[in-house]
Amino acid sequence: MKLSEFKSHLEDMQSLSFIQPSGSPVPAHYHITEAGVTTKHFIDCGGTERIEQYVSFQLWVADDVQHRLAPSKLLGIIEMANAIIGSEDPEVEVEYQGVTIGRFGLDADYGQFMLTPKLTNCLALDRCGIPAAKPKVKLSEINTQSSCCTPGSGCC
Repeated sequence: MKLSEFKSHLEDMQSLSFIQPSGSPVPAHYHITEAGVTTKHFIDCGGTERIEQYVSFQLWVADDVQHRLAPSKLLGIIEMANAIIGSEDPEVEVEYQGVTIGRFGLDADYGQFMLTPKLTNCLALDRCGIPAAKPKVKLSEINTQSSCCTPGSGCC
């Protein structure tokens, strides 16, 4: 989800909740302890230099169970971070502590934000040497009439 979409959803919400990929809610008394830009500058395995930027929010759960963050308050936090974020409209990434710090994408569904898993992938498949996946074909769907190995075809 782009930052502009995130802000648009916040403007329409009365309350703010995040759901983990497991379906469990992030405890309602979470805090947003960081808002800023995360930049990843790297060389992929094919030798291409790449730069990725995300607007990053860190969710943190403390012992103050009465705490609730309103959508308007989060919009205010984003406004304060605008000097860092700039005028770009990057994807939003959320950090949340599980067994270790997890980094998640974000989606919206029925007035809630869903933390979505981020997956690794090779960015240089054409240069990496990983063979392309072979299409799976059911033997029952092969047209045996056009096969070169029919009786009398001389292929064997």
